[in-house]
Amino acid sequence: MTALLPPLHEGHAPTILHQAFHDALEAFEEWVPGAPEPFVEFDGRQVAVSAVFGRMRTCTDILPVRTLDAVREIVGPAAQELSEDQVTYAHAALLLRALCVERLRG
Repeated sequence: MTALLPPLHEGHAPTILHQAFHDALEAFEEWVPGAPEPFVEFDGRQVAVSAVFGRMRTCTDILPVRTLDAVREIVGPAAQELSEDQVTYAHAALLLRALCVERLRG
């Protein structure tokens, strides 16, 4: 499914992939445990939120503060890893992808 998403270029994501991350974050926030994994629309196709987070796990772009705050709320105690001022999409994506895998297993 990550084949539907554009590759990173030297650790940087295109703006449309940043937007997909934000859409996936919102969908994850609304994901009720026990429900199927949510999908977001990307380039006219449906992509699983875990695939979006997976694509961004090596992105070195800095996460906007407002997005970082939302991620901190979602990940809870694991947010200590997100205590720096300059947190990258990769930091957040790794934690969010792990939460997706956890939720899909449970």
